[in-house]
Amino acid sequence: MPKKRISRRTFVGNVAAGAAFTIVPRHVLGRGFKAPFDTLNIACIGCGGKGRSDIDGVATENIYALCDVDWDMALDAFQHYPKAKRFKDYRDMLDKEGKNIDAVTVSVPDHSHAAAGTLAMKLGKHAFIQKPLARTLGEVRALAAAAKKYKVATQMGNQGHARDGTRLIRELVEAGAIGTVKEVRFWTNRPWWPQGIDRPLERFDAPQTLDWNLWLGPAPERPYNPAYAPFKWRGWWDFGTGALGDIACHSMDASFWTLGLGYPTRIEPESTKLFGETAPAVSRITYTFAAKGNRPEVKVVWRDGSLYPPRPKEVADPALWPFDTSGQLWIGDQGKLVAGIYGEDPRLLDEARQAEITAHPPAQKYPRLENVYAEWIAACKGGTPAGSNFPDHAGPLTEMVLLGNLALRTAQVLEIDSHTGEVANTKVPAEYVRSEYRAGWTV
Repeated sequence: MPKKRISRRTFVGNVAAGAAFTIVPRHVLGRGFKAPFDTLNIACIGCGGKGRSDIDGVATENIYALCDVDWDMALDAFQHYPKAKRFKDYRDMLDKEGKNIDAVTVSVPDHSHAAAGTLAMKLGKHAFIQKPLARTLGEVRALAAAAKKYKVATQMGNQGHARDGTRLIRELVEAGAIGTVKEVRFWTNRPWWPQGIDRPLERFDAPQTLDWNLWLGPAPERPYNPAYAPFKWRGWWDFGTGALGDIACHSMDASFWTLGLGYPTRIEPESTKLFGETAPAVSRITYTFAAKGNRPEVKVVWRDGSLYPPRPKEVADPALWPFDTSGQLWIGDQGKLVAGIYGEDPRLLDEARQAEITAHPPAQKYPRLENVYAEWIAACKGGTPAGSNFPDHAGPLTEMVLLGNLALRTAQVLEIDSHTGEVANTKVPAEYVRSEYRAGWTV
């Protein structure tokens, strides 16, 4: 019989029975008005897909310029922000309009994150880059170093970090709601794009509105094929980071932050058949993190391709597990906690304990924020650094995630130096760690 999908809220019910910094006080100009020098000029690199919602996310400021290699994908943004200057090449945009731009958003395929982001930061522009921060460990480190060197405000687009759920998870764990955490399990229905395939041999002409050379950017030359753009690039190692890179910067964020995970000491990969150019169709990756301070050793288990973890004993009805196609399960020595991939709607699986927590929630230790965009904009205007800024959080989180892809691609158990993040027991191909760029692009 077909399974009836239920919401997470229904599942847990059954189981359980920052204000922005301003330069001039706004009241000086009257309600609803901002001084011109209190408004950022933002350039948005990538206007379709997630880029489109990122533009609206920062639209409290002045959308000064829009850049996309495919003007058909950018059409809706062009129509909604008709005064914004239009470009196909972000290098051209920053060269011509750099003096007028205060900050940039980068919402393009993973392989172009580092080249676009570092160029903007070298020009002194604040940077918001979508997750994962970059495609390789070398690129992640270059972005974090540039943010420090040029002293700009940065933020990665792992929006759950700024939401209430992630903060509540940390408060619950620190209050001892599930005791000492031993393991955290993650699962996702990604990839919902093709992976585990060979390079296509058919030849196609690129759409007239798409500049294929600019789409490739720093990546190696190859003919256009709809197997790559506009959406299916995530599974290709030259362009994306597979299901792990797509979702783990969201789902693993709360555990990375709450437990102070840092670098793992061991990563064990399992997967379906490996292909040279694409991530596998299904994988399970087990990270081991050494004891740290008062925290004992922790295991983190990632599953993708709709491979679900075993049903907890607290969930008596098999039809109620898993509660959603993607999620996370925290296992402590005194209980278990479930939440969505963004940390949303965290709840204990023990009915009595959840009722107690609902009646007497833990003290609110971590401030609730408006959203990931407002947090970054406030930082751009001189406020507190954003929570997922590149050097302090987004960079280390993304490095931890991408180490899993190194294990996956080499099909080996990796021993990791927990202080440096370097692989200690085998030689990883250099191109897996540091990107070789085509002429015209650099970090």
